[in-house]
Amino acid sequence: MAHQVEVNPGRPAPPHTRGMTNPSLASAPGSVPGRRAGQDVPCVLMRGGTSKAAYFLAADLPAAGAARDRLLLAAMGHGEPRQIDGIGGGAPLTTKVAIVSASADPRADVDYLFGQVVAAESTIDYAPTCGNILAGVGPFAIERGIVPAADGRTEVRIRMVNTDSFCTAIVCTPGGVVSYDGDTRISGVPGTAAPVLLSFSDIAGSSCGALLPTGRVCDSVDGVAVTCIDNGMPVVLIRAADLGASGYETPQQLDADAALKARLESIRLQAGQMMGLGDVAARVVPKMTLVAPARDGGAICTRTFIPRRCHDAIGVLGAVSVATACLLEGSVAAAIAPHADARENDLSIEHPSGEFTVRLTRGERPGEFSAVALLRTARALMRGQVAIPGTY
Repeated sequence: MAHQVEVNPGRPAPPHTRGMTNPSLASAPGSVPGRRAGQDVPCVLMRGGTSKAAYFLAADLPAAGAARDRLLLAAMGHGEPRQIDGIGGGAPLTTKVAIVSASADPRADVDYLFGQVVAAESTIDYAPTCGNILAGVGPFAIERGIVPAADGRTEVRIRMVNTDSFCTAIVCTPGGVVSYDGDTRISGVPGTAAPVLLSFSDIAGSSCGALLPTGRVCDSVDGVAVTCIDNGMPVVLIRAADLGASGYETPQQLDADAALKARLESIRLQAGQMMGLGDVAARVVPKMTLVAPARDGGAICTRTFIPRRCHDAIGVLGAVSVATACLLEGSVAAAIAPHADARENDLSIEHPSGEFTVRLTRGERPGEFSAVALLRTARALMRGQVAIPGTY
């Protein structure tokens, strides 16, 4: 039974929640009372890192299952790749949803479920999480009253439901109000914004059960050397030169290379089985990343497919997995990245629109990593209600 949670007595409801339908702060275990086709649903459209998503409170949606997926697909626009009849952006980076609720886990304040909408196929993939959209979860949770804001900075402990892993986000809240303005700049996003510090722990093997799911730092698939790794995101790394590419092509050039993409997909399907992910034909993991020597002073240069379209940048946790591979002797990445053997290393992962710096702290034993930290930014773009079609 849905219930109201008063997390900050005495504070008025944020202006953008007044008058909203069902602005409750707790997840409903069953269908939302009164839900009907054609009803508007509270939603915040947010940029998180270099992606955009529709953020929802779980309590404002039907219970997990087919009914909820139908509603979300109708909101985003499905059955048509442009998503012209929905709020999706017609591209993988802008066709995402985040479902947030207060957490029952004592280690977390909020639960965050990520969904990657595959518009043309009218499906939602809940297998991976998304580190870019994660950057907006803390601000969203504070704005919606799930987490009370402190004066200055507010820590939000987040359970990433997809992978059952945890992150602490530090959000700028001067005067107890979320601020999106600041001087932090990240590649792939124009201008500057307030920083959101994301600190991860225990994310190795989050989807596959082990940092190196195959038990080896290097494998061969279709005669090509690959490194299969999962430090927050399942990724298959391949030297671009091994596929006849430079690794410095634009995403558009790589997307136009049908032969290259066919080889990548063949490797991906086999690697998915090897990594314990099963049949990945209809899934967005593992990500495929071509690597080449860095050109702009970084650790390595990347071109990532998610999974069949070349990313304009690189995903947060995908970058973490690539950075980790750079520190693993014998991997395809370590062979071309500068040697780094300090306990704490900042690795700049170059991508088509800039770079992404990951801070990795080694554990006590070789091949272990005790902490991961990085900076992202986020911004609320629109607060209101998304209109669901009368028939969906």
